[in-house]
Amino acid sequence: MALGTGYEAQPCHLARALEVIGERWTMLILRDLFYGVRHFSDLLEHLDVSRGVLTERLDTLVAAGVVTRRKVGRTVEYELTPAGEELWPTLFGLIRWGRRHLDADFPARIFAHATCGTDLEESGLCPRCGIVPTVRDLDSRPGDGPNPRRRDDPVAVALRDRHRMLTPVP
Repeated sequence: MALGTGYEAQPCHLARALEVIGERWTMLILRDLFYGVRHFSDLLEHLDVSRGVLTERLDTLVAAGVVTRRKVGRTVEYELTPAGEELWPTLFGLIRWGRRHLDADFPARIFAHATCGTDLEESGLCPRCGIVPTVRDLDSRPGDGPNPRRRDDPVAVALRDRHRMLTPVP
């Protein structure tokens, strides 16, 4: 019996979610959108993904209502919708899991509560304020230490400094 190519026959909400966010590259596209990357060309260069795959993944996210696509002057911008922003805890959890369980030769990105400047705990809690801030109230910055995988594309350069999540990268 041949394996299926999708989850649409599965009566499961996780399967339905994976139809939208489970393809290779999709979570990295979402990560970059959370960082404030809005232009196709910046996503393309920062991710080193093929133009066709990026187009397909963005089309899926737009069709599912996770991302909006809008024309701004002569360019097109992509931005997370409120439904897309709800994916932040999942993405944050995967980032933390990867840091704890997978060998990495680069420093972890640090997320801080922008209101008070305090770094988040592993759970996402701000220890100073006693809350789990929304992604709109987070800053991110690279962790300390050498990064042998350091990149020099415009997005990577912009993210070398503290940056408010969802704010467009310069």
